[in-house]
Amino acid sequence: MDKTIMYWENKGKLVPTRELIKTPEQIEGIRKAGVVNTAVLDAVAKEIKAGMNTLEIDQICRKVCEDAGAIPACLNYEGFPMSVCTSINEVVCHGIPKEEDVLEEGDIINVDFTTILDGYYADASRMFIIGKTTPEKEQLVRVAKECLEIGMEAAKPYGFVGDIGHAIEKHCKKYGYGIVRDLAGHGVGLKFHEEPDVEHYGHCGTGMLLVPGMVFTIEPMINMGTWKVFIDADDPYGWEVITEDELPSAQWEHTLVMTEHGVEILTY
Repeated sequence: MDKTIMYWENKGKLVPTRELIKTPEQIEGIRKAGVVNTAVLDAVAKEIKAGMNTLEIDQICRKVCEDAGAIPACLNYEGFPMSVCTSINEVVCHGIPKEEDVLEEGDIINVDFTTILDGYYADASRMFIIGKTTPEKEQLVRVAKECLEIGMEAAKPYGFVGDIGHAIEKHCKKYGYGIVRDLAGHGVGLKFHEEPDVEHYGHCGTGMLLVPGMVFTIEPMINMGTWKVFIDADDPYGWEVITEDELPSAQWEHTLVMTEHGVEILTY
């Protein structure tokens, strides 16, 4: 492995530092955090419905997480006031749970949760369709999930981060959707956010070299219209990201570990 890393470094490529390559013990710790994270999202899947408010979703997530002896990473992270991000329709990400945000028939919502267990982090999100929605929203949710799957398939040992973004962008463009450029996937495991940034657009052969032992997220944010976004001026915390044209957005996310054979999902 070291020789391959040195080869690409000598070619002028960005390569991971030793700290970004997790040990088997660290990967196992992240995997255990992933089990809790999956249980949290499974609990939401069982309960989520029209008429529920997003504060209730936060309460479910926090209880399942803390009952497992874990900590919600979002809670009080850089001023974020809740345990989970709940992003409805045109809210791309970082939606703050509120009692007044009541889910309605036809809404689509992203629920994004990160677990800390024994100092290890796992991060994942899922889309939920509330009741019956429009064919346009159904397609957006499906294509966003396909983009995650295609990105995972493109992530190869000793490939590059740019290979992931290139594959996602190619698929997304078939539908005329916008890929958010202001936010990205990221390294994760020992901290909430580590290197590398995993952009969901770009060119093959660019970005950081992907090496077995690296742990990172892929989390494409796919907009029905423009890729451009803004921060909601009415959000007192300065977190909620909204599509510029206020058309819907969808996102799916997994925490992944690179192996000698490709990525393994740690947040199933």
